[in-house]
Amino acid sequence: MIVITYYPLAVFVSFITMLCWGSWANTQKLATQSVPTTIFYRDYTYGILLMSLLLAFTMGSIGAEGRSFIDDINQADLQNLLYAFMGGLVFNIANMLIVVGIELAGLSVAMPVGIGLALILGVIVNYIRSPFGNGQLLAGGVFAIFLAIVFSALAYRSRSQTDESVSTRGLVISLIGGFLMGFFFYFVAQAMAADFVNPAPGLLTPYTALVLFAIGVLVTTPAFLPILRRYASKPADGEIWYSDVSRRNHIIGMLGGVVWCLGMASSLLASGAAGFAISYGLGQGATIVAVLWGIFIWHEFRGAPATSTRYLVVMGVCYLLGLTLIIAAK
Repeated sequence: MIVITYYPLAVFVSFITMLCWGSWANTQKLATQSVPTTIFYRDYTYGILLMSLLLAFTMGSIGAEGRSFIDDINQADLQNLLYAFMGGLVFNIANMLIVVGIELAGLSVAMPVGIGLALILGVIVNYIRSPFGNGQLLAGGVFAIFLAIVFSALAYRSRSQTDESVSTRGLVISLIGGFLMGFFFYFVAQAMAADFVNPAPGLLTPYTALVLFAIGVLVTTPAFLPILRRYASKPADGEIWYSDVSRRNHIIGMLGGVVWCLGMASSLLASGAAGFAISYGLGQGATIVAVLWGIFIWHEFRGAPATSTRYLVVMGVCYLLGLTLIIAAK
């Protein structure tokens, strides 16, 4: 299989994760203009599974290093398969809450608050599991991200004072989703071998872990869809069936899953050379990408007071500082 052993390349690949994780929600914004969020999400999960299988049977099955996908899954311990599956379950409930937050509060608010909290918890949890990198620099990076969350919330509060349509419910749901999101990567990492070139028996390589993770997302989606129906559905959504949606909108939904899964694969591969805490932390810098999409493409802060803009600028500076410190932690 194809692996990454060079740290600068791992950092570059982590920036691919950042770009993918910060951009997939554009498909939600685009599709849900005419499609129920529940249908979009089903297509999104299909995209995750399809991309994971494509990577497993291509990059995960060629090359002289590690184990091929089929060999790897045949030798895996059941416990580790369940760990990766559990990662998909935890991610799914967390991600649905983030999706609700995006619907209620907007991309430029839900992502910084929810994913920012996920970054903080994820870095801490994964560093405790595998203390790879300079702990002080990682702590400084995490603190800078915490400040970014605070300024994002202040920007949201400032905007809400002039926009009656803004509700704090989206902010609260994003925080709950972010809390849960901080733990999904731990389960996937727990299932994986530390050395991808010579993986230990019973443990999984990144490509196999990704497939089991994707199955966990797909299988648990029906159980969690009521959350989307309760908080993110519009009155007319109940009149639209899956077969009523155009092929174009189904493709948009699946594209969202493909983009997110590519980011997840990049993060898992980068973890071999960068460590789980650093690769996850850099990938969750996707927040700043999402904020830029929300502000400049979707105009979510149009008409907001100047105070909101200033808070958003400070938030961006804090995020960039935090990412820089996380990179330097190696």
